[in-house]
Amino acid sequence: MSSDVRFEFTKENIDDFLKELAKEYRKQVGKAMPAELILIGGASVLINYGFRNMTTDIDALIHASSAMKDAIRLVGDRHSLPNDWLNSDFRQTDSYSPKLAEFSVYYKTWSNILTVRTISAEYLVAMKLRSGRQYKSDLSDVIGILAEHEKKGAPLRIEQIEKAVSDLYGSWDQLPESSQAFIQSVFQDGRFEQLYSQMAADEKETRSLLIQFEQNYPDVLKQENADSVAENLQKKTNRASLLASLREMQQDAGKDPGSGK
Repeated sequence: MSSDVRFEFTKENIDDFLKELAKEYRKQVGKAMPAELILIGGASVLINYGFRNMTTDIDALIHASSAMKDAIRLVGDRHSLPNDWLNSDFRQTDSYSPKLAEFSVYYKTWSNILTVRTISAEYLVAMKLRSGRQYKSDLSDVIGILAEHEKKGAPLRIEQIEKAVSDLYGSWDQLPESSQAFIQSVFQDGRFEQLYSQMAADEKETRSLLIQFEQNYPDVLKQENADSVAENLQKKTNRASLLASLREMQQDAGKDPGSGK
């Protein structure tokens, strides 16, 4: 974890950087070695939806020759981007699945050599639920996706999300229990726009609490303990988060959060 200020990738500048990356890659390999990026996470959300403003890096599955590493570095150096501005580190996280490529959708091709794909809606939701980090934008992204699909008249159903989870991870039970309870309660409530605003505010507050904690206690906060630290910090503020409220609603309704039903 780090509280350092990061570069902000937006819906507009992502295309610019990917276009430049394609040109740089083509300079290095010519026309004979096409490459493919499958954007996941925040970059995929930015490209496909309008509720989110930025992300701090571009997570992707990278299918390319080794020259792509040099192209990424050269573009990054040219614009003073972080070293990991485009990376595949998410392969080491729980949200990764080797089946992701099967559920990707075409986005654009640049310089006749770099094809970019993104993740389709219900599979993106499944990935966010699998991760379920309270200090990132995972849960607000889930609600935002649901809200936009409802606005478009093409709402996602819980059954579609359950299938996506099973396709990627084997079964519904592979989700954290908190994520199972969360998504069921969100559907039960159904006020996606209102829930999005509240969850985004909660996540922002949690990030602020973690930044303050990291400043006060250097080298204590790690990726593996961030959720538990965040939960304890939230309790100390005496402010009930949306997630806690949704869990209570689930319990009051007599639902079993782990049942997937």
